[in-house]
Amino acid sequence: MSTTTRAAVVESGGAPFTLSDVVLDDPAPHEALVRLVAAGVCHTDLGVASGGLPFPLPGVLGHEGAGVVEAVGSAVTGVVPGDHVVLSFTSCGDCRNCQGGHPAYCATWLPLNLLGGRRADGTSTISRDGEDLGGHFFGQSSFAERALVDERSLVKVDPDVPLASIAPLGCGVQTGVGAVWNVLKPETGSTIVVLGAGAVGLSAVMAAALSPATTIIAVDRVAERLELAKELGATHTVDASQAALGDAIAVITGGQGADGIVETTGNTTVLRQGVDALAARGTLVVVGAPPFGSEVALDVNGLLGGKRVVGLTLGDVETQSFIPALVKLVKEGRLPLDRLIGTYPFADIDQAVRDMKAGKTIKPVLTF
Repeated sequence: MSTTTRAAVVESGGAPFTLSDVVLDDPAPHEALVRLVAAGVCHTDLGVASGGLPFPLPGVLGHEGAGVVEAVGSAVTGVVPGDHVVLSFTSCGDCRNCQGGHPAYCATWLPLNLLGGRRADGTSTISRDGEDLGGHFFGQSSFAERALVDERSLVKVDPDVPLASIAPLGCGVQTGVGAVWNVLKPETGSTIVVLGAGAVGLSAVMAAALSPATTIIAVDRVAERLELAKELGATHTVDASQAALGDAIAVITGGQGADGIVETTGNTTVLRQGVDALAARGTLVVVGAPPFGSEVALDVNGLLGGKRVVGLTLGDVETQSFIPALVKLVKEGRLPLDRLIGTYPFADIDQAVRDMKAGKTIKPVLTF
């Protein structure tokens, strides 16, 4: 039977989130009904809500959900009712990248997660007063008390770990950690620079602190975030409002430059400065997403020293193994994600958004 639930609906681009009763479709064979316990708020949610991406509105967003399975479709085998789950992105499971362990680069990733608003077969998962809404966001649309979730978005997790403490693992945290572990793969004694000390950047700092890198440099313009970065494992910090990035990195590294850089700001000027600050054979990972169509000029000769610039989606992780490993680190206190989180009742979603935009809260998590 269909399910009526309360959801935060964005009526049009730039409109606030408003709570409204919506109807969830019956679970398809490869879907589960999940009761949400918590959901992180991500800048991607805000970008879509602003109208910056062609997602169909009115619609229900949210893609860092965590909750308890209530019902499963006839073909679901990975979870059963009562299981605790973290919700992440979905994928087709059949294309070359999915089969090769890189589902974040699924051939149908954009329509399935970010732009389509519907299942792969074109059917809707959410309606209101008989009218279809945009849904199936990252296979979940978790800004709601209950969500109809694609099976490939579900990750079963340890029930002893509070769900509000791990909801952000589904997107922002796995992105920052994956940038370091899956792409940079620091060697012993290497230097890692993280540009931007938001949720993704600080996750990268924590990941670098768990690696063989011995110099970890956090760069931001907010003194409080730089102080937090130090507490989370940064060995050095750079206030970008006070010092030129290239000069600061040169001083810290004795002129060698950075072996690895994670760029989270989405600022093309910062990206260019980061590429220039790389050491020979260094790698810069592009995580921050500027507006579509943004371009950056690079010094071609400067790349000939073996520098690499690599784009990244969602940490290039295989969620079924990666997220449970992060949950274990959170449980053991080795990934202190709680230092980033501020919790808000679901009804206060607009306050959470305002605090995130104002920089008051690094990672808002809604609780239900």
